[in-house]
Amino acid sequence: MAIAESERASLDPQGKADHLCVLVHGLWGNPNHLDYLANSLRQKHPEDKLNILVAKSNSGSYTYDGIETGGERVTQEIEELLQELIQAGTPIVKLSIVGYSLGGLIARYAIGLLYSKGWFENIKPINFTTFATPHLGVRTPLRGYHSHLWNAFGARTLSSSGRQLFTIDTFRDTKRPILSVLADPSSIFIRALSEFKTRNLYANIVNDRSAPYYTTAISSTDPFVDLDAIDIRTLKSYSPTILDPDNPVSPKSTKEPLQPLYIRLSSGGQSLLTRIPLYTALIALIPVATVAWTINSGIQSFRSNKRIQLHEQGKGLDSYRIPLLMNGGSARSAVSGAFRRVNSAHGQDYLPESQDDDSDSTDEDAKEDLPKLELKRTSSRKADFPTLALSDEQFEMIQNLNTVGFKKYLVHIKNHGHTHAAIIVRSPKPGFDEGKVVVRHWLDEAFEL
Repeated sequence: MAIAESERASLDPQGKADHLCVLVHGLWGNPNHLDYLANSLRQKHPEDKLNILVAKSNSGSYTYDGIETGGERVTQEIEELLQELIQAGTPIVKLSIVGYSLGGLIARYAIGLLYSKGWFENIKPINFTTFATPHLGVRTPLRGYHSHLWNAFGARTLSSSGRQLFTIDTFRDTKRPILSVLADPSSIFIRALSEFKTRNLYANIVNDRSAPYYTTAISSTDPFVDLDAIDIRTLKSYSPTILDPDNPVSPKSTKEPLQPLYIRLSSGGQSLLTRIPLYTALIALIPVATVAWTINSGIQSFRSNKRIQLHEQGKGLDSYRIPLLMNGGSARSAVSGAFRRVNSAHGQDYLPESQDDDSDSTDEDAKEDLPKLELKRTSSRKADFPTLALSDEQFEMIQNLNTVGFKKYLVHIKNHGHTHAAIIVRSPKPGFDEGKVVVRHWLDEAFEL
């Protein structure tokens, strides 16, 4: 159920607790999308134990305006509340932040700003959690013209956020995409992330068309392309929705026997016949929807550019114009970055096996920092699951983010095709009930007060 007004009022910070938890919604989102998360958090932890702030400065199309703009807005919201509570004599001493979808990237930017401004000297960062966040962007690592078309078209229909999610942007004077800067070990963003006591992520293993598994789980492989070819292991108390984080998946030792040819042909023919009405409708609707989408995207991008200009002219932003990389950083030249982006445009769906062998030579000390799931994929990649054809920048992001370390909880939602929304129960639909298991696991097993 949606939160009633009486319940919603209890989410407002009351100044009674010393721990603040900030919730950040995603692209095209609004605070209502986080109702179930916020309400469940409040039911678990009363007002005298936890303050809850649901960020609202990026509602709706404001999420078009870019990760840095969204991050600055959220930082302003957090700072205003922190100052207000200090003046009230009830300062915050512990901070947690939760990001859903694009909100996870905005949250990663915001904590970098808070870190650089010295807030973490007096406030202890506790929990950093993302749900279905595209940490590596949304570039499709697939072969074929349709994938190249989507990568090119999608990047240009969501204003600044679109360019950043497809990693074709150049962020300020770094000469690199913002996602690459967010994952740079010498950046304020990684320094801030490493300060948190716990870092958890929740990623759908199937049917997340907004943010696929590889990017939300920060992985160079996708073992879940063919569920019939793998064995999935789940946590007993949260089965069958939450996978065992220490041993989630392995290839099946024996393959299912192949059915006789006539059975396969007959079932395939029946499947095709049942889909003919759907295909016919799609043929008619796709051109109309594409035109409407393009027109709307153009309008929203124009408005977004105007908002960004106004935001840049706003007061108080000077404190956010700070060095992003420390100790000189590891910024690469524009020429080097350009070559990487050109090469990635010719990527295939999986890397050749010979390239997998090269990846196995990863420094042993770095391997020790990787989570168990990533260790297994690195050491036996050829034998288990092939490596996706990601860009050089994405591989670098994976290494850097996994070195910082996330506890990865993989989610298998079966009863609804829109798993991106179901994972946080974004609206009170019966089909989203599996998301309630995800939220329960987060509150009982991952969130520390």
